[in-house]
Amino acid sequence: MKRTLFLIIFLAIVVPVGWVLFCKYEGDLPKADIRLPSQYLKQSYEINMTATDNGAGLKHITVSLVQKDNEKVLLDKSYPPSSILSLFSDNIILSDSFVIPVETRKYGMSDGQAVIRIVVTDYAWRKWTKGNRFYQERPVIIDTVAPRLQVLTSQHNVSRGGAGLVVYKLDEENVQSGVRVGDNFFPGYSGVFNDPMVVTALFALDHTQGPDTRIVVEARDSAGNETKRGFYHYIKDKNFRPDTLPISDGFLEFKMHDFDLGPREAQFLTEQNPLLAKFLYINETLRRQNVETVAKVPSDTRAELMWKGRFNRLPGAANRARFADKRTYKYNGKFISHSTHLGIDLASTSNAPVGAANNGRVIMAENVGIFGNTVIIDHGLGLASLYAHLSQMNVAKGDMVKTDDIIGRTGLTGLAGGDHLHFSMMLHNVFINPVEWWDAAWIKNNITSKIESIEEQIQ
Repeated sequence: MKRTLFLIIFLAIVVPVGWVLFCKYEGDLPKADIRLPSQYLKQSYEINMTATDNGAGLKHITVSLVQKDNEKVLLDKSYPPSSILSLFSDNIILSDSFVIPVETRKYGMSDGQAVIRIVVTDYAWRKWTKGNRFYQERPVIIDTVAPRLQVLTSQHNVSRGGAGLVVYKLDEENVQSGVRVGDNFFPGYSGVFNDPMVVTALFALDHTQGPDTRIVVEARDSAGNETKRGFYHYIKDKNFRPDTLPISDGFLEFKMHDFDLGPREAQFLTEQNPLLAKFLYINETLRRQNVETVAKVPSDTRAELMWKGRFNRLPGAANRARFADKRTYKYNGKFISHSTHLGIDLASTSNAPVGAANNGRVIMAENVGIFGNTVIIDHGLGLASLYAHLSQMNVAKGDMVKTDDIIGRTGLTGLAGGDHLHFSMMLHNVFINPVEWWDAAWIKNNITSKIESIEEQIQ
């Protein structure tokens, strides 16, 4: 009987107490998962943090920003004490999450190094009930001052569909900068001049942007502080000609079989005129996709001027289509489709050799849908030339070429109706008018003379 009573008492009192003491004396540290948007504290900054303790529960959390002897408490939260019974209830707080705003300008701290200090304690009975303690310091840099810039070039004349150049000077390193033209952004590069703070940016207007287009220089430091600076410029408007192209059954029979669109081919067979339906898809949907593909390629550029002087034109070739022609396609006298021609078509003899327009580096040599066999050459600072519809390509990606090096031969690959070279100039992801780059006087007045003038100023 006594043994049974002892066993009952042991099970009713000693075991639970032992279990409570075991749990309350647990030694696992609480944890804090803190996510900083960057190492740099700027005007708009938020810390995301989650604190957890899967044992005795959270007791107190403190998050502070500390710079030398100046400490600003960003979060100070205590949790209600847990009782012994809390081990068997929902009162214990095991996890909590926070979004902590940081407004450095209000704390009287200067730009420079600081730390974010995190302290989390739990309700364990270790260390005379002080509990287990998580402690961490995360180094940060307070930076609330936007970079300053000075535009060094004075005259900036640019045409719709044309390019320009601006040179400016920054006051700090590790700044991303460039020219914003409407919604398009053209990065600046510091590799042209010996002074790394002097930045060169080629910029352009696409064929849709006219005199009301906003053009500014932008600079953004590692903390996200931004500066925008306008500069004097004049935008010359330009009209592009309309062009009507008749689509014949002979053309459809001749070209549409060159395009294998895979499973999509079956849907054209259900149309009244399968070849015409296929042409409309190619000329609109596939054209848009192919233009997007080649427009991404010039981002693979070098921070140097690899080209020199005017860009060469295919020798002895006649213009067959101009830059930004507004094309309308007609079939059996009816308008069926539209497109904008983003280059100049040059027709010479069949399979005529095509030379590189200027010095550069091959960044694409492959077949691209409507463009057919296509070579793109990087000339530096985001400037690139494109050669399409080639019957053969004599270069590969990564090859270095010089002016007039033979890179391929004219042809009628892609959506070409006859043997010719489609030639484009691009600045980053914007197609620009090649005529400017064939003009030695234009290049001198708008590009090279500016660079030479700045070189004289900073020597």
